[in-house]
Amino acid sequence: MIQQPELTVIMPVYNVEKYLPRALEHLAKQSNPNFKLLIVNDGSTDNTRKIAESYRNDFHDLKIINKPNGGLSDARNVGIDNVDTPYFTFHDGDDWVDSGYTDFFVRAFHEHPEAAMVSCGFWLDYENKEGSVPATKKKVNGMKEKLRSYQLICNPLGSLFDNHFLATPVKGYTWNKGYKLSVVRQNHLRFMGNLAFMEDQIFNVQYLAKTDGFYCDSRPLYHYWQRKDSMVHNFNLKMIPDNFRANYIILKTMIRSLWQEHKKEKGSEQELLEASERDQR
Repeated sequence: MIQQPELTVIMPVYNVEKYLPRALEHLAKQSNPNFKLLIVNDGSTDNTRKIAESYRNDFHDLKIINKPNGGLSDARNVGIDNVDTPYFTFHDGDDWVDSGYTDFFVRAFHEHPEAAMVSCGFWLDYENKEGSVPATKKKVNGMKEKLRSYQLICNPLGSLFDNHFLATPVKGYTWNKGYKLSVVRQNHLRFMGNLAFMEDQIFNVQYLAKTDGFYCDSRPLYHYWQRKDSMVHNFNLKMIPDNFRANYIILKTMIRSLWQEHKKEKGSEQELLEASERDQR
């Protein structure tokens, strides 16, 4: 008997007929198949919808939402609105995952209940190169305090340049992160629209600012396909003002949350001091 799934994989898709079969075939071969797959078809004009429908029998629980095109942030928000499991993650339609991907998130949340967010590492895969390359050789494992979490997630250059020297096994992506639905609901967190990029990094920082626990295991489980025609690999002028806008939001959020953390720690120290003084009287 299959238990009630604890994880939803949200997959926003738009005109990915060339890549979607690969993504779904790998997801269908998970070592832990007890998850919900929620595909949000963002107004695709190719065969994306037809391909998604053809995989219904490959998953225990597959829901497809077809909506007018509204952009990636809007598709992600629609996905979140339809989650009914304790945990969720994201998956791009042109990428694919290793067999332990879904099991990682459920297991990590069970083994680290203090973590509000969990993250795995990822591979880089190229059209003109054989094999998968780890995003970085840096090893990161365990619970991280807030400042270190921000350092692992934030990349101030976004996708303006090929900045692998800033690589971490975490970065600001959503597809290697697991989230708690309760955190998103309680804090009314949403993805920002009208940004060319970095909306995922903003969401992650705002999420962490509202929580205290972050767990990371740098073992790569997600394959990030480096498409030459993808938006993040094609520079456009809108990226420059959006980069400044995104970094302003991120920096303001981080400073505010770190200051609140500092005041909380100071308050705790003061309470301990006063309690100690009372005991000595």
